[in-house]
Amino acid sequence: MTVLLLPSPLLPALAYEPLAQALRRRGREVVLADGTGPRSGWQMTSRWARRVGTADVVVAHSNAGYLAPAARAVARSDAALVLVDAALPPRAGLTRLAPPDLRTWLGAMTLDDEGRLPPWTRWWDRSAVRRVVPARLLDELDAACPRVPLAYLDSVAVAPRAWSTRRNAYLVLSQAYEAEARWAEAEGWPVRRLAGTHLHHLWEPDVVARAVDDLAGSLEAD
Repeated sequence: MTVLLLPSPLLPALAYEPLAQALRRRGREVVLADGTGPRSGWQMTSRWARRVGTADVVVAHSNAGYLAPAARAVARSDAALVLVDAALPPRAGLTRLAPPDLRTWLGAMTLDDEGRLPPWTRWWDRSAVRRVVPARLLDELDAACPRVPLAYLDSVAVAPRAWSTRRNAYLVLSQAYEAEARWAEAEGWPVRRLAGTHLHHLWEPDVVARAVDDLAGSLEAD
């Protein structure tokens, strides 16, 4: 089974290496998609669609959840989609890549000369970030975290019609995404909950990999 891992463009690739390695230990072939240099939702959708066609399962985390259904549709793929603590587009239509409250909060931050936000690890005070990122990884993750243009979050994702009726599942890592999980349940998706943080795959990658595998297996059975 080939798994395509779609990272949040707000995080560096190393934030996903532990999960990729854990999935490989379970015998999966894993491709970590390129999430660097985001300029717009369509740019990232097009880039990822070129990878989706070779995948049996697409795993999308956080902000990548907005774009994963469109990438699958553009690729004309029947891959199963496992959304992990992920933002979700509507059933159809357009949605911006940041919820209104988050966008307002980010708009008050100081941008650099190129209109880029501070790294994701600098959005909150250090003590808050330590609750999400293991201490052993925090300095390395902070140093690698990209500065993403605010304009990227003002761009839109296109939700393909009826995407929510296809082979989708949802994995909750943190309480912050409980509303998305309830929406997924209402759509009839398999849903699993882990009591962790938004980056729980950095704390217990094998536990998260097993949950992803179980959800993917339930979609395969469909």
